[in-house]
Amino acid sequence: MESRIAAFLVVSAAVGLLCACAPTDSSEQPSTRTGSPERNSTVTDELDAPWSIAFHGTTALVSERDSARILEIGTDGTQHEVGTVDNVEASGEGGLLGIAVRGGQLFAYYTAADDNRIERFDLTGAPGNLALAGGTTILTGLPAAANHNGGRIAFGPDGMLYATVGDAGERRTAQDRAALAGKILRMTADGQAPADNPIPGSLVYSYGHRNPQGITWAPDGRMFASEFGQNTWDELNLIEPGGNYGWPEVEGIAGRAGFIDPVQQWKPSEASPSGMTNTGGSLYIANLRGERLRRIPLDNLTQSTEYLVGEYGRLRDIAVAPDGALWLLTNNTDGRGDPNPGDDHIIRLELDRSPSPSK
Repeated sequence: MESRIAAFLVVSAAVGLLCACAPTDSSEQPSTRTGSPERNSTVTDELDAPWSIAFHGTTALVSERDSARILEIGTDGTQHEVGTVDNVEASGEGGLLGIAVRGGQLFAYYTAADDNRIERFDLTGAPGNLALAGGTTILTGLPAAANHNGGRIAFGPDGMLYATVGDAGERRTAQDRAALAGKILRMTADGQAPADNPIPGSLVYSYGHRNPQGITWAPDGRMFASEFGQNTWDELNLIEPGGNYGWPEVEGIAGRAGFIDPVQQWKPSEASPSGMTNTGGSLYIANLRGERLRRIPLDNLTQSTEYLVGEYGRLRDIAVAPDGALWLLTNNTDGRGDPNPGDDHIIRLELDRSPSPSK
């Protein structure tokens, strides 16, 4: 692999300004503007169906869905294989999916022969020569299928581990609070239900989800999740403990009592939202089918700006690096994309944090 040192892609804060247009029913979408980045560059390339990025100190770790490898990525683009997760059964959308890091441990969500599960590993060695050791399975029995596996994991500001679980093609289970399918789960680092979860003794934090694949927390503690819809609307949801987000009874903004509407919705052809993060007062969502990066200001959730539309193909995940830059993961080698030379890539975006001009 020939590594390339990243230059900078400056995303102007002024470009991000646009008019607010709140959707009032399920037939409308937020007003959207397309931004024009000035420069772009590649951190590393030739990744194989990469799925998730997480940082261990200043070191980036990446999961590959089909190979079940965890890779360490240097700032100069060099790749080092940290290890391979055993018992991964890659099929369809299943395989090694989301990863999260806390302290000296890596957590991985993956598809096994009969289920999805979460395993915890010790990270040993120094940066540039990390290794996996001491694997411990903390949760089994999550539904698995050729699609709708969910798969994102992240530690919240409360120190708890959150996991998105798809409905695995069994729609009715999303409304069954006793099932783990179609849910966002909240657990301790040992896979146990915290005492303050909304359903006593249960890992379920929210329900009525189809296939959520992105979670992040704003500085004020608000939790957001991105979700794949069926054929009509993909969603951005503001997550409330114990909240019911409607699937399969409703899709998108429905205004029906008992269900929480998304704060934004998009046509699947323009979205398929996967990984997400936030920095500098905005959410950033990587989109697969829509092949674009979407920015949504946290102080006005009805706004939306799109970047890199069609420039890199499918976008799977995005993470904030320790230096404040964004690392964006492409996903054209997952069987659904049209790979370009060198795919898949990590693209580095450095944001211009200068004040926006007065209107």
